[in-house]
Amino acid sequence: MLADSHCHLNYKGLVEDQAGVLARARARGVTAMLNIATREREWDEVIATAEREPDVWATVGIHPHETDEHPHIDTTKLVERAHHPRVVGIGESGLDYHYDHSDRTRQRDSFRAHIAACRATGLPLIVHTRDAEDDTAQILTDEMGKGAYPGVIHCFTASADFADKALNLGLYISISGIVTFRNATDLQAVAARLPIERLLIETDAPFLAPVPHRGKPGEPAFVADTLAFLAKLRGEDADMLAERTAVNFHTLFAKTKG
Repeated sequence: MLADSHCHLNYKGLVEDQAGVLARARARGVTAMLNIATREREWDEVIATAEREPDVWATVGIHPHETDEHPHIDTTKLVERAHHPRVVGIGESGLDYHYDHSDRTRQRDSFRAHIAACRATGLPLIVHTRDAEDDTAQILTDEMGKGAYPGVIHCFTASADFADKALNLGLYISISGIVTFRNATDLQAVAARLPIERLLIETDAPFLAPVPHRGKPGEPAFVADTLAFLAKLRGEDADMLAERTAVNFHTLFAKTKG
């Protein structure tokens, strides 16, 4: 059992050979893949892939880079699309101050709208945060005070302090192939101590291919390489960690259990 909790199967680099990508993932033991939406125009394609493939599920959401282009996407629209049986999460959403591709106020407003959709549907929030730890933590905390919601910090690369804040809010943390990079010592230290009951693994494919696949487009199959590295880092049996993180995936994304 292996679950890739975050990938983009409809992105260039994967969509041209989607059937082959899925076959290679299954051959390495991947039994669940969450296909993430980042723009409204992707929603139909992402959902269609999930309708076609029984081990693939979908999300609806607007990436923080895209919020300037999506002023019309509010909580109501997210909730409407989230009723689809193959949509199991809201996002990815959050804050990205590294590139500032969208206005920061719009990013924050969109983030809160996504969280409200999570509260309305009970579906988990998929959080993107980069160079925006303080604001992300503040919004997550503020919104949790309005009513609890489930969620995951995807592709975690933040500080140990932010990890603790996320865990204290009841959120999960997902580790990507970045943990295998030679210079990722701070991330490795955090990943080594994360509680196993809140741990997920992802590829963010087609990005961030782990060692030994650096320089290639990422694929869901590569979640097996990240899992192997993480098990060694944590001193845990790889099969046990694979099964536990898959169980965590289906626990968080409860709609995947039917």
